[in-house]
Amino acid sequence: MSDDDGVAVDRTDLPLPLFRRGKVRDVYVLGDSLLFIATDRISAFDVVLSPPIPGKGVILNRISNFWFDRFGDVENHRLETEHDRMPEQARSRPELRGRTVLARKCELIPIECVARGYLAGSGLREYRESGTVCGIPLEKGLVAGSRLPFPIFTPATKESEAHDLNISFEEMEGRIGSGLAHRLRELTLGIYARAAEYALQRGIIIADTKFEFGLFDGRIVWIDEALTPDSSRFWPAESHRPGSTPPSLDKQYVRDWLESTGWDKTSTPPELPPHVVRNTRRKYLQAYRQLRGV
Repeated sequence: MSDDDGVAVDRTDLPLPLFRRGKVRDVYVLGDSLLFIATDRISAFDVVLSPPIPGKGVILNRISNFWFDRFGDVENHRLETEHDRMPEQARSRPELRGRTVLARKCELIPIECVARGYLAGSGLREYRESGTVCGIPLEKGLVAGSRLPFPIFTPATKESEAHDLNISFEEMEGRIGSGLAHRLRELTLGIYARAAEYALQRGIIIADTKFEFGLFDGRIVWIDEALTPDSSRFWPAESHRPGSTPPSLDKQYVRDWLESTGWDKTSTPPELPPHVVRNTRRKYLQAYRQLRGV
């Protein structure tokens, strides 16, 4: 993928019924299928920021497709990824090349399935207060960036209008049923373990990540995105030192910049300066290249 930033794609506005406009993806209805388009929008603290990051959607799409292909034994939502075989409404838009996925229309399971292998973010804050992460007791003496004794599963609600909320596994069982909850936990931790092992060979620590799943004909299907810098914490392995937070190859860079501005997280967020836009793109591109070995 070129180092050239290119032109950012903020909105798509195709002549198709809009199913959902998320923080990053525009999703359209196409008969019994859905057309996912990864834009260059970027969000932090549940707010879409400005300006977009040129080429970010293409990078996210390529990383997701890489992981979906790598874990071919886990059913995913994709039906088609080649731009030249997309519906004409998308095929006629050259700026959408590399951004589109034709997907099965699945029943969304309203749970964020989070796997954590290292202590960071909200998990670190909770651990410092109570010695737990999402209510799971952990051994004493862990510090920022510590590798956990074993990866843990920490589900969260999937909210459309508010912040996602961490919940206990027992509450997850109450919401979706014990059998499905246990299968999702096993699947989440299994994918995470395999992905983390591979990424480490490429010099990247996947500190944590979140997955979304749906149901299709009663089967669990991996949907949305897969192990991207938007949905994961990626750390350069060579920079990892427990007790300090390593430089990120993910969206944490943007969160850190926002925190430094004193923004109150309720008013209109400040505009991303050019150097933050450039550096964000570089970090996402570095993660892609290391994972792919290109």
